[in-house]
Amino acid sequence: MEAPAKYINPFTDFGFKRLFGEEVNKDLLIDFLNELLRENEGEITELSYMNSVQNGSTETDRKAIFDLYCVNQKGERFIVEMQKTKQAFFKDRALYYSTFPIREQGLQNNWNFELKAVYTIAILDFTFTEDQHNNKVRLEVKLTDVDTNKVFYDKLTFIYLTMPRFTKTLKELATRFDKWLYVIQNLPKLDRLPGELKETVFEKFFEAAAIAKLSQEELRDYEDSLKYYRDLKNSLDTAFDE
Repeated sequence: MEAPAKYINPFTDFGFKRLFGEEVNKDLLIDFLNELLRENEGEITELSYMNSVQNGSTETDRKAIFDLYCVNQKGERFIVEMQKTKQAFFKDRALYYSTFPIREQGLQNNWNFELKAVYTIAILDFTFTEDQHNNKVRLEVKLTDVDTNKVFYDKLTFIYLTMPRFTKTLKELATRFDKWLYVIQNLPKLDRLPGELKETVFEKFFEAAAIAKLSQEELRDYEDSLKYYRDLKNSLDTAFDE
């Protein structure tokens, strides 16, 4: 019989928001984003969580509901989403969602059309169907010139992390970013913090993820979220087999 998990599953809604979406754990999100974006973005020193429900221009317009939405000290916006399953028009949805942080910048007085950068980051528990022969874990997309392949506009960035393609073992982790991908991918399977991850940020991550630390209400919410995740995965696996 399989032993009960000691740590919450980050792919559940409850797990993802507890680990990265709570004020007390904001430093975990900052560290993750810095490892993901430092080469392009520089150092993020502060983040503020924004309203994750964004209304359309009119009452009849469709809303956008983000998993996480935040802004850094320079006014740049970050949408961070955990995408559990494939869905129709997924890329269209990501583009549509990115228009909300763009549009809200135009609501300021005396705006001169200068925009702050917008990043949409999606952690995927699947691979793109049309991208089966690509083994890249990280896919970064910007607006480019089709003839020169040079970036035409660098303030709109989409980053997709295809988690099924991340297969490194503990011994193969070469960077801090590798370590982040490893814990996100493997957390529910672990029974302790591995020696290879003995860093302050991961010690806090594992502490926040401990199921034993949940209150009774939090445990019920987590179990409901885990059941939904498992049911969703099972239904999709069955559909794929058929």
